[in-house]
This record gives sequence, structure tokens and C-alpha cells, in this order.
Amino acid sequence: MDFVQNIDGVRISKHKLSNRIININFEDDFINKLTFPFNKFDLTALEYKPFTRFTIAKSLDDLSKNKLSHFIKQIINDRNTGCIIFHTNIKNKNVNDIFLTKLSTSITHLIGTPNHDAMAGKYYARFHVKHEDKSDSYLRKAYTNMDLHTDGTYVREKTDWLIMAKLEERNAKGGETAMLHLDDWEHCDTLYKDPVGRQNFIWGSPKSKNIGYKVEHPVFFSDKEGRPQISYIDQFPEPQNMRQGIFLQKLSDSLEESKNKIVTELPVGSAVLANNYFWLHGRKPFKENKNLSRELLRIRGSFFTH
Repeated sequence: MDFVQNIDGVRISKHKLSNRIININFEDDFINKLTFPFNKFDLTALEYKPFTRFTIAKSLDDLSKNKLSHFIKQIINDRNTGCIIFHTNIKNKNVNDIFLTKLSTSITHLIGTPNHDAMAGKYYARFHVKHEDKSDSYLRKAYTNMDLHTDGTYVREKTDWLIMAKLEERNAKGGETAMLHLDDWEHCDTLYKDPVGRQNFIWGSPKSKNIGYKVEHPVFFSDKEGRPQISYIDQFPEPQNMRQGIFLQKLSDSLEESKNKIVTELPVGSAVLANNYFWLHGRKPFKENKNLSRELLRIRGSFFTH
């Protein structure tokens, strides 16, 4: 992959732990120039008027002389990569939770349209991870390992991609991001070829997700080139027999035991954009702290169809 893009104010590099992950670092001058078009719309406008999201996305792309959208699409659709980490300088006075929400919105609207996030009732969700938790999913449980998974397993909408941005973090040790590319997973071929993985599984979700239906789909399927793709999360499948239950246990164990997992710390002000069909993601447990607080933003959706 050639990284000589000559985008003024943007530095592009490979991640230190994986050549599959690309870093895009927005320099301060680039960020400062974005603030004027971003300030034209508040978050309420972005939530209520979907076309405004495309307006700020165009502002982002125009600032890069339309090179950024091409590059992001190239990376996110490339099986050899498929993941980008965007970086900003949190010490820049213009970088805050609102700016990062708008930046994440702009990035995603260069490649596709977001799904409605039923948990939040918007096109995006913001949620905290704290010391105390009474939720019904692993999403907010700080001291439990969030195993490797993909998003959108329990919804009818296509979930081609997702972006996760770190808006805020205090008193946090641990909680590193874990990621695994299917082509690096040692047991992918064996489990992909297991007939049980091609059966339809029933997928439900806890009450906090605000989804009143269940869906059926297999764990594994193929892309146009016959390569494996996956839709899986450990909490939501409802196995109907012993074979399905044992298959899921084998799948879970082999993912978590993979020696090719990438475990990395993500600073506040960064965002991970990943192809949801061949990248799995998770989170390591935090070390206990009563004052722990992390706030994340999530947007997930589908690629443009034309």
C-alpha cells in the first residue's frame, strides 16, 4: 500500500503492531480549519436533519482536496487492511466530545449511511463505562473481559462497518482494545468449514438494546471471492441443540486464545473504523477504581450502494 497521499495536515502511517491497521493523524492546523464548517451545525441539527451530516462530511473531504474519502474507502474495503485509527490532539482547545462526534459523523458519511441505533434512539450512541454497573450486557461492565465480536449480530440492518471514538477517560488502567483479523486467526479455516457454522442461529438481545425481535443468520458466510466473513458475539446467540452450543464454545475459546490478537491502548481523541465482516474487536478488563470513567461514541452502518 502506497501511503504517499500528500494530504496537507494529515499524516498517514502503519500501526506499530500490525501492517493491517492504518493510522491517520489529523494535525492541529487541519483540525483548526475544520472548526468553522463544523460549528455551522449543533448536534441537534445533525440528529434531526440527516442531510447536515453529509454537509460536514463534504467539508472534511474538501479540506483534504477530496483525497481523504478515496483513501478511507480504499483502506476499509481492502481485505489486507480494513481498519483505520484516526488520531487527534486532545490538547487542542478545539478538540472535545462535540468535535469528536462531528468528526466521527463526517468520516462515516464519506463511506456510507449509519443505522438507527435503537439503544440510543439516534444514528449514534454515547455511553459510559464506570465502576458501578447495573446494565444487562458486557458493554458497560468495566471489570469483565469483552470477548472478540462483531457488531450488529442481532439487528435486521446491514452492518458493514463501525466506528468507535474515545471521548473521555479518567482514572483508567487496563481496558485496552483487542482486535483480530480473520485471516490472522489460527483456527479460522477449521471453524469456517464446520457445517454448524453455516447453520442459521437465532440471535436475540437484552432489553437495553431496545430491539423487540430476533433474527436468524449463520456465524460464517463468504464474500464474492469465497473468503470467510463472520457475524458473531458471544452474548446474543441462542443455541437450539448440543451441536450449536458446543460449536459456539469452541469458537469462543479459539478466538480468545488466539496468539495473533492485537492489544493496543487508544488515547482520548482517537477513533477506530473497521470493516465489520473480517475484523473482530473487544476490550480487556479495567483495573478496579471507584472513580473510573470512560465515555465512548459508536456509529455503525452500511456502505453506499452506488
